[in-house]
Amino acid sequence: MAGYTQESDPETTSRALGVELNVSPKHCREVCKMLKGMKVDDAKKYLKDVAETKTPVPYTRFKMFLNPKPKVGPGRYPKKAALAILKVLESAQSNAEYKGLEADNMRVKLAAAHRGRIQKAYMPRAQGRSTPWNEQTTNIEIILEEVEAS
Repeated sequence: MAGYTQESDPETTSRALGVELNVSPKHCREVCKMLKGMKVDDAKKYLKDVAETKTPVPYTRFKMFLNPKPKVGPGRYPKKAALAILKVLESAQSNAEYKGLEADNMRVKLAAAHRGRIQKAYMPRAQGRSTPWNEQTTNIEIILEEVEAS
């Protein structure tokens, strides 16, 4: 079962969890890596730009055959992952509003993606055989913390 990986102060933070989303864990991991420390509005704008293929996401692992993107290096535009993370981020922001925190004055404390359960299936082949056709799922967690106005 999915849960949170980090303890947080409920007075100053809000959190949200996306469980077993049908998105690639590899893409989600790279997008979450870019979100840490961003303000909520900047993070939402970044995710929307990635979904519209305006801003590339730099990849740090398994990048041997990736084409270089302008000003980033090896990267991609993981649209499906960006939209899934955006939904979880908006959920965390609405949780902050519900708690009475200033949702505009928050930053991403933790953005993490972990492998979820594998949905097993089989694809029929010739001669009465079959091949595994499994789908990976992803658990996404986001924790927002309130920042003092300066």
